Amino acid sequence: MGRFGAAGLAVVSLSAVTLSACGSSAKPVKQADAPAAKQHRVAAEASLRKSEMEAAARVKANELGQIPVIMYHRIVKNPPPGDDRSPQQFREELERLAAEDYVPITAAEYVTGKIDIPAGKHPVVLTFDDSSPSQVSLDGMGKPLPDTAVGILMDVAAKHPGFRPVATFYVIKDMFGKARQEEQVQVLEWLKDNGFDIGNHTHDHLNLLGKSKEEVENQIVGGQNLITSLIKTPPVTLALPYGNQPSKKEWALHGSYKGVSYNYRGVFLAGYTPAPSPYTKDFDPVGIPRIRSKEKVGDCVKFCSMAWLDWLKANPNDRYTSDGYANTVAFPKFKAPFVAASFKARALPY
Repeated sequence: MGRFGAAGLAVVSLSAVTLSACGSSAKPVKQADAPAAKQHRVAAEASLRKSEMEAAARVKANELGQIPVIMYHRIVKNPPPGDDRSPQQFREELERLAAEDYVPITAAEYVTGKIDIPAGKHPVVLTFDDSSPSQVSLDGMGKPLPDTAVGILMDVAAKHPGFRPVATFYVIKDMFGKARQEEQVQVLEWLKDNGFDIGNHTHDHLNLLGKSKEEVENQIVGGQNLITSLIKTPPVTLALPYGNQPSKKEWALHGSYKGVSYNYRGVFLAGYTPAPSPYTKDFDPVGIPRIRSKEKVGDCVKFCSMAWLDWLKANPNDRYTSDGYANTVAFPKFKAPFVAASFKARALPY
């Protein structure tokens, strides 16, 4: 048959069978009516959006409103003058927040715009500076001691379903009074496992005002290394010691020292007003204000937590109120000019 005879016939025969089989079984595929399908999808999306707008209007949602970020230090009996609070004072403030429909979120959730709370509720960020043992201390079975900040927060949350027991702890080298690394790991891992947020407060709590760029970055990287050496999770935010910004504010937000870099999503100050919504043009990640926890005395008559909570209650249209949908940013239509460009795709004006 020649060099390719048998093989050639086999290939030809197989090809013929294959072509014959393909030809006999091939049938025209009925295509979906693309215009009709698109029209149906658009109608469904419009119906859903209308439903979301109506729901937002019912609760008077305003996700461009202000958010209280409250700053705490030690929680101790008979606190001295200053920023410390007693366990009873702290409990009473949490009870008030729960009664006024606030829901705690972490600083990381706030700065990244991941605010997922029920409709009609208001976010509040609870922050603790300096990693004091009065904020969190665990017994031998890993349970928070009852008069610590975490113990009180969890107790209040248990009595008020929906009041999330979460907060952000800004730590320094005095790690909740624990000297051994193993004990420091225990505390940070417990906080992390229970939904709490760990932020950087620098290594030595050094006032960064007037310091060189190298000194600033050294302190921030030192604090970051302290955290990541214990829980391997880089912090998302930084709280400035004493609330003082360095000579160039951007040094606190991003930088590097000896090959270790940081790039935070938010830097927190120490006073004096509620913070803007992360969805507005007013949000400035380099300098986010916090409110001192304090009754209405001295300069706190206007500028601390009791005064600002009174003001927000009296001015509900200026307060952040959730629409209950995590993927939308709802607000009265006339506030639309204030939406940050990065969140316009999620905007839900009504």
